[in-house]
Amino acid sequence: MAPYAKPIPVPSLESRPFWQGLREHKLLLLRCSDCGHTWFPPTVTCPLCRSLSIKWEMASGQGRIFSFVNFHRSYHPGFSDEIPYCVALIELQEGPRMLGRISGLPFDRIRCGQDVCILFDDISNELTLPVFHVTNFEAV
Repeated sequence: MAPYAKPIPVPSLESRPFWQGLREHKLLLLRCSDCGHTWFPPTVTCPLCRSLSIKWEMASGQGRIFSFVNFHRSYHPGFSDEIPYCVALIELQEGPRMLGRISGLPFDRIRCGQDVCILFDDISNELTLPVFHVTNFEAV
């Protein structure tokens, strides 16, 4: 693999299982065993009821674009060759929202409400990043 020239996330103790799941091409989210709430980003207690009874569960990887921004300027040299590109806030089928790059559609055709599915970008032998692929081009 070519050297990765963009900023690399540093997993925290709480988020390590999330990143390991991505490495295995699985999207894992935390779910509370007491109240059933599912959330992202990872924390050590349920943000709704503060329970410690939490567990990692595999998510569907399906969602919808809630909001997005198209970048027409590079704020880091690693992105210079990719201008313009889109970063979106994805509302996952399970409820939580997470940020991710968008693929599969020119940036000027991306709209809120479009369905997406997760893809896994293996940037190194140790790190995989989530990317979301637009699956319904006609949605508004």
